[in-house]
Amino acid sequence: MAKPFVNDRGFIKYPCRHCLNNASHQLQDLENHIFRNGFMFGYNQWIYHGEPASANARTTVPGPSGRIHEMDEMFDVLDDIISEDADGDAVGGPSSNEQYDDLFAALRSELYPDVSSFSSLNFLVKLMHLKVLNNWTNKLFDELLKLLKLAFPKIDLVESHYEAKKLMTKMGLGYSSIHMCKNDCALFWKENSLKDTCPVCSESRWKLQLGKRSGKNVPHKMLRYFPVGSRLKRLFATSKTAKLMRWHSTGKSKDNDVMRHLIDGKSWQEFDKRHPQFSGDVRNVRLGLATDEFNPFGSMSLSYSM
Repeated sequence: MAKPFVNDRGFIKYPCRHCLNNASHQLQDLENHIFRNGFMFGYNQWIYHGEPASANARTTVPGPSGRIHEMDEMFDVLDDIISEDADGDAVGGPSSNEQYDDLFAALRSELYPDVSSFSSLNFLVKLMHLKVLNNWTNKLFDELLKLLKLAFPKIDLVESHYEAKKLMTKMGLGYSSIHMCKNDCALFWKENSLKDTCPVCSESRWKLQLGKRSGKNVPHKMLRYFPVGSRLKRLFATSKTAKLMRWHSTGKSKDNDVMRHLIDGKSWQEFDKRHPQFSGDVRNVRLGLATDEFNPFGSMSLSYSM
């Protein structure tokens, strides 16, 4: 019955207690998942596997202690992430989802007893979003978590910003830390990753810990690298943002006498002529670098325009 409802990549939603119709995998592994994890509670009308939905049909997922709460919006987010990651996974099966176990555990957990409007993961994501929008420090975030736990002892939240960041990293929102020379000569990366001195100026990679016991070395400077490729994949993995990413090809104005977007400019059109194979794909992406008000080393009293 479910065979005709696989997606264009040959994947189908799994209705087991682990995946909860959120993770999609290859059809041949479906039976193994259900035998191993059991069939999910509350999925009485198979709306994802061929059965038409009735007017009063509602998709529910099991909460703690067998309780049922409404579908959380974070399910769609995880579905996009897992489906995109599984696209290049030829094996599939239960082992491919182990890295997401903590995310699903937070997603299945109610934020507070009898509060079904927020899962623990949903609330944490919104809290991290507020941190970014309002430039909260990590210490302020930690203090807020302590206050919430003190005021609401039964709340299900992480203990610190460090734990929250580890969870967000599993959603593809992490970064790589690369040590730098204090004089900005070079990165301690690739062939320089094991060196203790700069290959250009011979300056030490590490700060001197005067008056302290020898412990973990601390670099003079740190570069935080946010991989572009994985973030572009996330943008194309979600249907709403994928539509926006293709707009320059699908939404171009037919009025050639008016410039409404960069795509109407001569530079863009000349690039298309020189690189027809690249520009012929509607998913092509062109990146621009802007550093206005960019503060490279975190001194909040200074702003830069480079």
